[in-house]
Amino acid sequence: MIKYVAAFLLSGVFLNAQEDVKVGDVLEIGNPEARTYKHIEVPRANFIIKRGGIADYKTLKGEEVVVTSIKEKKDGTQEIKIKRTNGHRFFGSHPVIAANYKEALASGELRVQ
Repeated sequence: MIKYVAAFLLSGVFLNAQEDVKVGDVLEIGNPEARTYKHIEVPRANFIIKRGGIADYKTLKGEEVVVTSIKEKKDGTQEIKIKRTNGHRFFGSHPVIAANYKEALASGELRVQ
């Protein structure tokens, strides 16, 4: 029984260590649970098209991104700004997008590299 309790406590320590994010951390964009991303704030198609981009949300999957800024909101959530590691823009029009870090990590929309 003690082995199970110790394993449970250690797994909680490792999960909490992954939830800490710093500027410069490299993440990977994963699959959304539904058709669209819920915790990554991707712009709507009409805004992408108006800025001269191509609204293809499938291109986000597997993309490596780097954290550029972290903002702690009043409700305790962490909003992060991410940009692509290769320097290109998202959809050819947006250099930076925002995400709710803990929710996106829990749902699999963002993965720690």
